[in-house]
Amino acid sequence: MFIFKKIVDPLFSPLFLCLAISFIGIFLLWFTKRQKLGKLLVSFGILFLLIFSYSPVSSRLISHLEYQYPPLYTAPSSIKWIVVLGGGHISDSKIPISSQISRESLVRLTEAIRLHREIPQSKLVLCGGKLFDKIPEAQTMYNTAIIMNISPNNIITENKSRYTEEQAKLVKAIVKKNRFILVTSALHMPRAITLFKKAGLSPVPAPAGYITNKKLYLLPRDFYPSPGNLDNAERALHEYVGIIWAKMSKSI
Repeated sequence: MFIFKKIVDPLFSPLFLCLAISFIGIFLLWFTKRQKLGKLLVSFGILFLLIFSYSPVSSRLISHLEYQYPPLYTAPSSIKWIVVLGGGHISDSKIPISSQISRESLVRLTEAIRLHREIPQSKLVLCGGKLFDKIPEAQTMYNTAIIMNISPNNIITENKSRYTEEQAKLVKAIVKKNRFILVTSALHMPRAITLFKKAGLSPVPAPAGYITNKKLYLLPRDFYPSPGNLDNAERALHEYVGIIWAKMSKSI
């Protein structure tokens, strides 16, 4: 089922959906007599592509998820564990370790280290196994934490999990029934919190890597479509699909 989800998930990309609709319309225009339907599909494909590329739309999709949990400005002193969920990496010995970790993982790890320094007795639990890489994601985060002056004695790696639900189950074996800080992207936090609570855990959310902000003004670029907004819309839809998938599989 995991492989099936990885195959199906890209099909819900706004870019793929819009291009698919447009190509079907082009096919009808060129090879059939259904000209009206063809024109309609091409028009809808282009229109939806513009809508998803527009800042107010992509920002609204993301902010609905990102602001469900507030930032954790001050870490509870009684917490022992700080769990960090991996957000991607690539193993390549030809580039620095700081370039092998993805932006998602780096901002999560940075936030976790900030909280760890507020609670010196705490330990970092770095989560992430192998997907399409020969080295576990947790190992790349571990190597990055070391160059950020974190003691190896304060790091535990969970390098078997492939997705969030597995991370919840494997983290449970480490933290037991203790409360812990859960660090992941603000966009991913609602799904992560739900899955971890479903596993019988007591996470304290510490969202990181916000994409949107609650600014009270508009910038000139907000009035133009951009590939960045399209990417943000895709990331938001990925989370919504993940939530729907978790409900369908009764994970939440």
